Amino acid sequence: MSNSNPAPGLKELLSSAQLPALPQSAIRLLELSQNPDNGPAEFAVPIESDPGLTGQVLKFVNSSYFGFSREISSVKLAITLVGIRTIKNFSLWSAVFSLMPNPKCGPFDLKSLWQDSLRRALFSRAFGKLLSLKDAEDLFAGALLQDMAIPLLAKEQPARYLKLLESRQEGESRLSDLERGEFGWTHAEAAGFMARQWSLPEQFAQLIEAHTKLDEFLAEGCKDPGKLAVSLSALLPAAADDQWYERDKFLSAFDTLSGGQRPLEEIFAQVDHEFTEFAPVLKLATPAKSLVQHLTGEEPEPASAPIGTRTTELRPR
Repeated sequence: MSNSNPAPGLKELLSSAQLPALPQSAIRLLELSQNPDNGPAEFAVPIESDPGLTGQVLKFVNSSYFGFSREISSVKLAITLVGIRTIKNFSLWSAVFSLMPNPKCGPFDLKSLWQDSLRRALFSRAFGKLLSLKDAEDLFAGALLQDMAIPLLAKEQPARYLKLLESRQEGESRLSDLERGEFGWTHAEAAGFMARQWSLPEQFAQLIEAHTKLDEFLAEGCKDPGKLAVSLSALLPAAADDQWYERDKFLSAFDTLSGGQRPLEEIFAQVDHEFTEFAPVLKLATPAKSLVQHLTGEEPEPASAPIGTRTTELRPR
């Protein structure tokens, strides 16, 4: 799908849904990004003008994910320490996160969707670095936003999405394939359209709408490490699914693309660890089954996590 030629019916559906506007702070960050001369001082201004975003950014920077030895209380210092791109992308995702509805649509669960988005974002960044991509931080943001259209679509078409989500059979069928048969377009295309409506960077829109196209990329010999990393992340198991039906497909693609540079179990262990450090910032529980456990077939210990940290709802993909 291109920006000027969305699939029939998609533009009309999203237009009638009255897509919410991005907060002014997020819009200003995007504007600042257009000028490479802008630094931490300039980027701190729109963040500090939004008390909620300021709190989120400082909580993020002071989390165990970064592990600074002292508390960071200045937005400008936070940007200086972790980088403009990291803070900008985190702020954009926080803005999008705040706009998403939580529709009552059968097995749909918003928290589970964000769990999967975070895990896929962490994997995409790690795999992008493995493929020698210089700015792998953009993969983190692109992968985080890959499923952002699903809550809106489920809210606008509850009966049809209820049928699709139940037809997933806990990951045995891909949601995108079911959508293609039902509508003629997928949530990936819808999310790409939304990204452009919000004037998000074009590279984000392209990463988002390409996340269901791994087979096509492999057949064509695609060399774009960003699209390969994000589309491979879409094959990861959903946090709420017991089975990983696309395991063999994932492993085959990983072996082809990675060239044996780093063991997959090592990457999964890194992603699992980073998730446990990052998730509290977003008030997300740790998935009941880690990526390493999905890979090795090991079952999680029933009493290994405190009450309230397990996720049992079905999460679409």
